[in-house]
Amino acid sequence: MLLLVPLLIAETALRVNYTGDPKAGTYSRSRDALWLGHAWVDGRRTDADVTALAARLADTGIRDLYVHAGPLEHNGTLPKSAYPKARWLITAVHRKLPGVRVQAWLGDELAPEKPNAMHLEKKATRDAVVASARQVVGAGFDGVHFDLEPLHSGDRNYLALLDALRPATPLLSVAAHQIDPLPAFHSFWGTATGHPKWWSQEYFGQVARRVDQIAVMSYDTMQPLQSLYGGYVAQQTSLALEVTPRSTDLLMGLPFYHENRFGHWAHAETVPAAVRGVRLGLSRTDPDRANFGVALYVDFAATEADWTSYRKDWVRTS
Repeated sequence: MLLLVPLLIAETALRVNYTGDPKAGTYSRSRDALWLGHAWVDGRRTDADVTALAARLADTGIRDLYVHAGPLEHNGTLPKSAYPKARWLITAVHRKLPGVRVQAWLGDELAPEKPNAMHLEKKATRDAVVASARQVVGAGFDGVHFDLEPLHSGDRNYLALLDALRPATPLLSVAAHQIDPLPAFHSFWGTATGHPKWWSQEYFGQVARRVDQIAVMSYDTMQPLQSLYGGYVAQQTSLALEVTPRSTDLLMGLPFYHENRFGHWAHAETVPAAVRGVRLGLSRTDPDRANFGVALYVDFAATEADWTSYRKDWVRTS
């Protein structure tokens, strides 16, 4: 009962959070993003694929492409052989999608939670990550998007890395963990499971102030129903808006994939529920925020239904 009652109260609050109507005008600000898989830079994609991508993204709000160009080595370095077709892709996208930015998506697993992983406490490793960022910018990428996980709330080494990265790239973007749905929930969950999945709202704000763009991975939420998932996304949107500077682009992740595993139910975590949640959170917290959008994860798992919902519910096109 000590565990069940608080859970029922929290889930009821999420269901209530999903009620009501979003405000008019809470749609795309043309600052959306799309995560693209590694096939776009390793030679598997062709000119015909870029033409099809351009047609897919026409008249949407997509402004940024996060193209998987890693992963980083555990010591922070990045072999140039990881992205042999990057220059071709960047040139083709700039030609066929003027104004769309192509960012290098780099990531790795982090210690101490992962035993054989990147150690951000080592300055040499952080310096190597910065060098890798300069390397991909030199290859033609418009910016660098980092996804380093699992990243524990309060990690000062990550903040130091972001400070060092700012002068290394014209555009610094990060994928962010979700924010505590209850006060200090990351501490409780970390003690119970060894994996403190969430960040404190304060830490989220510290990260957001150091970057140009922050994309919340608002999926894998363990919610079993669309209404609960949508209410959770509405809450996450509000929490993120409260601490993200207006000068930083805030993007909320949409689940363009359909796995069924622990933490993710495809029948619950849907694009329509996520978009409605995003619009509700935006409506309640900062409906006029200009630097705001959604980020679609991920291109190779998306269905036609996902794209249709994104266009109809968020972009407002058929």
